Amino acid sequence: MSSIKINHNFKMSLFLEIVTPDSIAFAKEVKSVVLPTANGRIQILSHHIPIIDRVVPGYVKVSLQGEDDYFSINRGFVEVYGEKVSIITDGASKAKEEDEAAIEEAINKAQTALAEAKNSNFDQAKVDQLEAAARFEMAKKIARSKSR
Repeated sequence: MSSIKINHNFKMSLFLEIVTPDSIAFAKEVKSVVLPTANGRIQILSHHIPIIDRVVPGYVKVSLQGEDDYFSINRGFVEVYGEKVSIITDGASKAKEEDEAAIEEAINKAQTALAEAKNSNFDQAKVDQLEAAARFEMAKKIARSKSR
């Protein structure tokens, strides 16, 4: 009769980094990551296949040991290779550090600017940029509500 040996040193974790032009917003070992991509929300677990995808403004759920953390991110890219997940984005913020009143004000400003741009002769690239800004601010609000 053969016995099966279990490797108890086997790690079920990933290294996640969220990088913006200004700073490294997050860099730590995590259990899993759920993020918004151009192809829908995806969950990354240990041993995920390598991917490169475009991220869209939204919220990222980071599962740590026994707790979840939330970040809002703007447009960018994600790369998964080996046990490392790299999110390179125009902007990122930790939900718990955001002020709700400031988020509401930013949402209103972004939506107003977007409505004005759509009703004027702005080029489509500028409208897309304003739309992304509005989505990013909404993502902050959603991430903040989930982190409570």
